[in-house]
Amino acid sequence: MLFNSIDFVIFFVVFFILYWHIFNRTLKLQNLLVLIGSYTFYAWWDWHFLFLLIGSSLVTYLIGISIYKSKNEKFHKLLFWIGIIQGLGSLFYFKYFNFFIESFTYAFSMFNTSINTHALNIILPLGISFYTFRTLSYLFDINNGKIKPTSDWIIFFSYVAFFPSLISGPIDRVQSLIPQLEKKRTFDRYQAFDGLKQILWGLFKKIVIANNCAVLANNIFEEYQLLSGSTLLIGAFSYVIQVYADFSGYTDMAIGFSRLLGFSIAKNFDCPYFALNIAEFWRKWHISLTSWLTDYVFTPLRFALRDYGKLGLIIAIIINMVICGVWHGANWTYIVFGLIHGLYFIPLIIRGTIFKKREIKKGKLIPSFIELRSMLLTFSMVIFADIFFRSDNISMAFDYINGILSKSLFTIPKLLTNSKITLVLVFLFMIIEWFGKDEEYSLAKIGVRFPKPLRWAVYYSVMILILFFIDREQQPFIYFKF
Repeated sequence: MLFNSIDFVIFFVVFFILYWHIFNRTLKLQNLLVLIGSYTFYAWWDWHFLFLLIGSSLVTYLIGISIYKSKNEKFHKLLFWIGIIQGLGSLFYFKYFNFFIESFTYAFSMFNTSINTHALNIILPLGISFYTFRTLSYLFDINNGKIKPTSDWIIFFSYVAFFPSLISGPIDRVQSLIPQLEKKRTFDRYQAFDGLKQILWGLFKKIVIANNCAVLANNIFEEYQLLSGSTLLIGAFSYVIQVYADFSGYTDMAIGFSRLLGFSIAKNFDCPYFALNIAEFWRKWHISLTSWLTDYVFTPLRFALRDYGKLGLIIAIIINMVICGVWHGANWTYIVFGLIHGLYFIPLIIRGTIFKKREIKKGKLIPSFIELRSMLLTFSMVIFADIFFRSDNISMAFDYINGILSKSLFTIPKLLTNSKITLVLVFLFMIIEWFGKDEEYSLAKIGVRFPKPLRWAVYYSVMILILFFIDREQQPFIYFKF
């Protein structure tokens, strides 16, 4: 059930009516509907994996309460590690087991030793990386004394399975979402209208920008050995835009649907391609994952390696970014992707500027030459790393990069008319993003000072483009596979 599908529209309209007009009598009824709706939404994909989601929620719920009530320190730690192993164990099995077996077999084959192993036919459950990180953060925070466990199982199960952000995030923390589930929600017309605008912008990103960029990028990556360096560079550029428009488009829609229900969930993107260095990029890209890894991986590592100075900080950053790469999937390309981004931080660490926020001032419409140069350099670094992210294997990534760096880089790329239209749309998209970079989302304040007819002309133009480019086959969101 995709956000941009008729199935979801019908589901959400029915849910919305029940939520505000039938189940709004008591908070418990409203939360119960959130839980039922979330499980219905998830079971629509494959009802078998619903039991895994429920089981993970149940184990975490019971262990969280037991940890908090435990007076025995050893038993407390045992319960905590059982919960962590349960979460990581299921994630490892479904996402990394076959990768581990294949890598283990390949390592022995390098020494002319053959091992009879067989990969399992494992289907990756949708959203497992996202809801597992929610349950893990819940146990970490209870164990560290930051929060108290909730005793209301409906609220906790709804937190883990909250359907707008269940499949592709953002990874909301307990401190943010559970308090909203614990208090009565009232319908706010302004918030609802703003949520609809954000959904509209998310649909535009997905259908008009991401899907068109996907066609261009896929065609180029599939035939990269036959194309010029200039064309390969456009393919890499298109993929970078595709990933951002697709993933941030999903997040915009998730936030918009949540606002229609009276919830405020985490902002996950903040115009990352206008970042002035790689540290700022990661403060603006997939913000909920970056903050999760910062709190539960990087900070403990940095503390453990504090006696090694800048070397310890470099090691902590590289490990953190490699884990970030591995989180995306079971392929060496993701590991290399994370390693590259970790290495990008080294100059900032050496100069001592890694924790200094450097960003364009709010309201500034024209960047300085130095800012423009920094943006282009950071964006180029992201494109380079994303070639590994997109490639099927490391060999393909290096071949693709070699193709870009050939003499044909300076030739005119041969593009079809549809591809040229896509690049024009991307150009217009980036202009809107630039002018809306200081807002919660780019379309939030675009045209608010225009006369009402002109303002609605902007909204209708966006809707017409969505309807024109809508794909009946309904392309899935790119982060569903992560």
